[in-house]
Amino acid sequence: MANLLAVKPLSSLKQEAGEEGEHTLRRSLGPVNLITLGIGAIIGAGIFVLTGQAAALHAGPAVALSFIIAGITCAFAGLCYAEFASIIPIAGSAYTYGYATLGELVAWIIGWDLVLEYAFGAATVASGWSGYLLSLLEQIGLTPSASLARFTTTHGNVLYLYHNQWQPGPSLPMDVATTGLPQVTGVFNIIAFLAILGITAILVIGIKESANLNSAIVMVKLGVVGVFLVLGVNFLVHHPALLKANWHPFIPPHQGPGAFGIQGIVAGASSVFFAYIGFDAVSTAAQEAKNPQRDMPIGILGSLVVCTILYILVSLTLTGLVSYRELNVAQPVALGIDVTGVTWGSLLVKIGAVFGLGTVMLVMLLGQSRVFFSMSRDGLLPKWASAIHPKFRTPWISNIVVGTIVAFLPALLPIDKLAALVNMGTLLAFSIVCAGVWILRVRHPDLERPFRTPMVPVVPILGVLSAFYLMVNLPLLTWEVVIVWLIVGLVIYFTYSTKHSKVQQLSVATTRSR
Repeated sequence: MANLLAVKPLSSLKQEAGEEGEHTLRRSLGPVNLITLGIGAIIGAGIFVLTGQAAALHAGPAVALSFIIAGITCAFAGLCYAEFASIIPIAGSAYTYGYATLGELVAWIIGWDLVLEYAFGAATVASGWSGYLLSLLEQIGLTPSASLARFTTTHGNVLYLYHNQWQPGPSLPMDVATTGLPQVTGVFNIIAFLAILGITAILVIGIKESANLNSAIVMVKLGVVGVFLVLGVNFLVHHPALLKANWHPFIPPHQGPGAFGIQGIVAGASSVFFAYIGFDAVSTAAQEAKNPQRDMPIGILGSLVVCTILYILVSLTLTGLVSYRELNVAQPVALGIDVTGVTWGSLLVKIGAVFGLGTVMLVMLLGQSRVFFSMSRDGLLPKWASAIHPKFRTPWISNIVVGTIVAFLPALLPIDKLAALVNMGTLLAFSIVCAGVWILRVRHPDLERPFRTPMVPVVPILGVLSAFYLMVNLPLLTWEVVIVWLIVGLVIYFTYSTKHSKVQQLSVATTRSR
């Protein structure tokens, strides 16, 4: 059991961080790249999809409070991530931090858990991206035929042709009967499949090229969010009666488990937590940062602050424009901007969503391949996962394998099933990182820390408690799938990883030499 809890020496981690050459990742990211990397992952499904669903099903107009609760939980974890990233600036994120503090078995569990988080996160966003792209094409008059529409949604999903647009039943107005409408049943979502493969190709070519593309797209979607806020706030200023009607009551009365009232706000926070999973992916790029000790805390905390403010503003504006009861649709922001009467607004929002969700997929797949890379370097996964392309200096085989597998998920599984599996992984990672900071302070109090988490152990304890509280409010299906996933991971760990672990081999060699 002692070997299973063996920690990876900090000296070994620092040595890896200082390695250079064609077999290592290229350090080419500055603070702006890192902040936009975080914003690129965070601003996406949260604003363009989840805000409306959380308001309609859980919190009502008080969904803004849900974002605040989720943001505070992320702030606790973000401060801890920033300290770790400045001390251990290598790829791997929470997996590496857990290895350095809590031991190999815990590190494996969190690494395997992160694989689930990033894979299903990218797949969820790809599914939403295909929906926005289809809606955008239909708005400009390019409605696919019934035979083609079957390949724009997941297997078994039914689409109805309403006002020359293919829409799932739940997205239709409540007073519209599906009887008599042309319909098709999905076979394979080829749009989502090709989207993941395209992002994978970009990641193989190079991290600098990927980051620059991400930065450019981030500017586009921040501009779109800004336009929505300007148009929406201006409309509400001139129509205060609409705002008063839609915000009353601001916290709707309790109507059942997880629906409205204080409990609904907490359930809403759990559901929108998916919107924040991007900022921890910044830490997976630590080994590709030019000056990680300075730039990683800036990237992690800067992107978190910017996005939390935007989420609160957008949720307040959206629920002011549209009654929360009508927001359980695939494109809530487009619905909100339609209220303003700006005819080009809906088109602009959909363009922003297509670009915005694309960068989320990029950062999710980047994060997963870097976790694979770190686990392989430690001997816990086969060597192919850490193979570096001699020209592009990226973990190209890992990118291709991961991208190909993930591409099939949104093509075959519906978005609601995918989204339900993501939040647990994020919250578990957050709790381990928070606990790890406290443990490292106790074990190595004199270690140089370019960035120090304030108020230790208060902040780490609050981070762990808030993460577990949100985990309790997740659906039972989420717990069941994560438990099955971890069982599969432990089988791999005990049959392969324990025999190839470099840390355990070093531990055995050290014991024999005494």
